[in-house]
Amino acid sequence: MIILGIDPGTAITGYGVIEKLKTLKCLDYGTIQTSPSSTTPERLKILSDGLDGIIKKYDPGIMAVENVYFFKNLKTALPVSQAKGVILLAAGKKGISAKEFTPLQVKMAVAGYGRAEKKQVQKMIQCLLNLKELPKPDDAADALAVAVCCARGLDRGL
Repeated sequence: MIILGIDPGTAITGYGVIEKLKTLKCLDYGTIQTSPSSTTPERLKILSDGLDGIIKKYDPGIMAVENVYFFKNLKTALPVSQAKGVILLAAGKKGISAKEFTPLQVKMAVAGYGRAEKKQVQKMIQCLLNLKELPKPDDAADALAVAVCCARGLDRGL
């Protein structure tokens, strides 16, 4: 099964594509970036088009999305929510099951500790996916972690 993990954002959306067989294998990861000078509709279209390309290329069976319940700043909450809407719509249009995970769930599934530091999570992702280097940038590493969390959840029947 192919799992597409997403770390939502309007400026930068991270994605990570893994294959879950007996082991986990990283197929791809990266970011979809938009320009700060672009309008909100332009940014959301860029995100939508980027997701459509990734979905077309890898044909994932599940999309795993990081779900952030708490925002320190309302200015970031609305754009992230808009991006998340585009992401979930992309899954719905393609008939892909979408699962949402909180950062705490992701850290627990990947590092075994809900308050793990970002570097710890990156090192665990590197180890679990047999990557030669730490996955970067952070948004892509987070997306891979969301995908791994989903894969581990599938193992537990979640």
